[in-house]
Amino acid sequence: MNYKFETATVIGTGMMGPGIALTLALGGVRATILSRKEDSARNGLTKAFEQLALIREHALAPADRCDRAATLIDSSADFDASIAQADLVVESAPEDMKFKQELFARMDRLAKPTAALASNTSGLSITAIQSACRNPSRVVTTHFWNPPHLMPLVEIVKGRHTDHSLAVALKKLLEDCGKVGIIVKRDTPGQLGNRLQMALVREAVNIVQEGIADVEDVDLCAKSGFGLRLPVYGIFEHQDMVGLDMSSSIVNYVAQDLNNDPKAPQLMNDLVAQGKLGVKTGQGFYDWSVKDPAAVRARRDAFVLDFLKRWRQ
Repeated sequence: MNYKFETATVIGTGMMGPGIALTLALGGVRATILSRKEDSARNGLTKAFEQLALIREHALAPADRCDRAATLIDSSADFDASIAQADLVVESAPEDMKFKQELFARMDRLAKPTAALASNTSGLSITAIQSACRNPSRVVTTHFWNPPHLMPLVEIVKGRHTDHSLAVALKKLLEDCGKVGIIVKRDTPGQLGNRLQMALVREAVNIVQEGIADVEDVDLCAKSGFGLRLPVYGIFEHQDMVGLDMSSSIVNYVAQDLNNDPKAPQLMNDLVAQGKLGVKTGQGFYDWSVKDPAAVRARRDAFVLDFLKRWRQ
């Protein structure tokens, strides 16, 4: 099918929806932020304009593109009409499989035959989500990374029945929007980015659990060591540069001592059982009564902004 994306509807007004809508508008797509309530939809639109102001301030997109994007975003609480008019729907709703299956089945009935239906799920199976639809070939994952108005990566995950030409068309659209789109060819738990990230999380927690290093030093190792070069020096580039003979020898030696348990390390489970859930409860791996989460987010965003300005020059 020849997919054409001139209008989009983005479901959700939380951390992801407004930024996704803004991204599409910056690519020249007329984007509607959809919520169940008018005031929530308007709040989502306000967030999108605040994010646009940040992008304009840091010159992350040309001024004329920002001006045009401002005219292409609106909001609505009319579900049926918003879905019916869209060439692309991106759902960014709670991670609940039954809810998403029912939502996509409803959208499949309402959307025009040529429309694409995408989920921003970070972990649920798009194959399972599309199983509730009469036309599963047009259902796909577009996993934007948080914060979506800044982070370049979007994972396009194909379900068992997803039309490959849809994945290719979405990759092109996202590149036009200034994003880095990658196609994940098989629908597997964790997609691509989270599979890599969770392997690192499991080993990091295990290192603390085994008394090899403290939480602070594990984070410092990642931030000031291998993590610092990852944006410009990929995993496989590094392996080839050092030589696969040396690399395979190191993997063979180290792998036998890595944590290969098919579950979260006990230390993480113990913290959860104690109600130490991180920022939301004030205590996790860190004591957040003495560590400011807003400052951590601000530091993250400042670094990303600085990197993006250099990357796009």
